[in-house]
Amino acid sequence: MTPTAAAPNKPVPRSHWARLRSHLGTVALMLAVFFGVQAWQTRGVAQGPPPDLSFTLIEPDGSQQTTTLAAWRERHPGQPVALYLWAEWCPICKLQQPNVTDLVADMPLLTIAMQSGSPEVVARVLAQRQLPWPTAVDPCGDLSGVLGFASVRAFVVVDAEGRLRLPTVGYTSGLGMRLRLWWAGVF
Repeated sequence: MTPTAAAPNKPVPRSHWARLRSHLGTVALMLAVFFGVQAWQTRGVAQGPPPDLSFTLIEPDGSQQTTTLAAWRERHPGQPVALYLWAEWCPICKLQQPNVTDLVADMPLLTIAMQSGSPEVVARVLAQRQLPWPTAVDPCGDLSGVLGFASVRAFVVVDAEGRLRLPTVGYTSGLGMRLRLWWAGVF
């Protein structure tokens, strides 16, 4: 008896559903990692209403005044507002500038310049970069620290009841910022 040639091993074609399930599993894993990292990065964010520290506010026209977060929020009664923490020295913050400028044009947003210098230095940076942002000056990181953020680029919504919600650290798209404000307003 002569040995017969073995048939070459051909891969068994997988169905479209099997491939889709495989990709969905990968996407689910990636989302779990992403949200896990975000939860870890924002674990120190204050729960409930933010503390009401005073700060120097630089208005888009360049004028300055001393105020508090509660006083600034009173300008936008009954609606959520956003806080955007940035720094003059942060390269990712520079990438974020167009999104923040678009958002501040039609939504209540207070930026917080964390560890970026005196009010005069921050005002000069805002003017040089042509950023029309109402900006709280946080020269030592006290306001940021009380809010629970140890690093910049951060974004958080203060809902209509005054609670901090939906914090993120790192780059957030303009759409992501808008969706967070919308979510806090609806839910």
